[in-house]
Amino acid sequence: MELFKVQPIFYLLHFLHIIGIECVAWYLLWQFGDCWPVWLVSAGLLATAQAQAGWTQHDYGHLSVFNNFKLNHLFHQITIGHLKGASSHWWNFRHFQHHVKPNIHKKDPDITLPQVFLLGDHLPREWGSQKRGKAPYNHQHNYFWILGPWFLLPGYFHLENIYFVLMRRDWYDVLWMSTFFLKFFYLGNSILAGGWATFKFYMFVRWLESHWFVFVTQMNHLPMEIGKDHNNDWVTSQLISTCNVEPGLFNNWFSGHLNFQIEHHLFPTMPRHNYPKVAPYVKDLCKKHNVTYVEKKLGTAFADIIRSLRKSGKLWFNAYYHID
Repeated sequence: MELFKVQPIFYLLHFLHIIGIECVAWYLLWQFGDCWPVWLVSAGLLATAQAQAGWTQHDYGHLSVFNNFKLNHLFHQITIGHLKGASSHWWNFRHFQHHVKPNIHKKDPDITLPQVFLLGDHLPREWGSQKRGKAPYNHQHNYFWILGPWFLLPGYFHLENIYFVLMRRDWYDVLWMSTFFLKFFYLGNSILAGGWATFKFYMFVRWLESHWFVFVTQMNHLPMEIGKDHNNDWVTSQLISTCNVEPGLFNNWFSGHLNFQIEHHLFPTMPRHNYPKVAPYVKDLCKKHNVTYVEKKLGTAFADIIRSLRKSGKLWFNAYYHID
């Protein structure tokens, strides 16, 4: 079946459609000015281009596109550095830890922020019984909207990227990141009313993108098992921490095929256009060995993020105040 064989046209068209969306966004601003309707449409288009660039950089970061290691890394720099303004080495550092130990406290950076969010069943009970934590975790499903989608990309990721490249003195990544900001602020200053207007426009684009990014990246993991490392085998560790969202043209595009999160975690270097081909075999394997294969509708997956936060917060609250 050649499940690891790449279809170059898939990645070429995906790359070109990102560039096309971005060009249309800037053209609308240039042609029709920065009146509110055009400003909002252009911001929405740029947020779409940024979200899709996030999925395509993910492909190159996983070495899924080229057979050549150096080419994958070069295009990862282009897609995450030039198209998105982020550090390739920072992404690799975070993301590879996530894949090795998904949903494991202190080993997966994507779920390890207990000062703000307590996730899963074990840690909330442990912290509650020990009277630990100053955040109102029983309300974390409410403040998630501000500290999650509102703040992650516009605030936290910017600060973490800057800290990472400066501490490592990673000037190569800084160079690639600079090309994004030079391009964005040159175009913005040429069309909008100066640097401050461009900065506000940029942050609004990131704010829109952040909602997209947070819900897609968290829907597959946050509602699943989160806890300590029990040294499970590879397949079990991926299946208990990961779920899928049902496939379809929109869902596949919207999530960058990360709706096939189980297949992606089992085969991290597989080209994503082959996930639908391997999925039936993964389902059969799970059925044969009595391993649960979870697949949800998109709306259910989004809602489960909030439900899981509410559940974990309640566990902490009950343990803290000794409520049975």
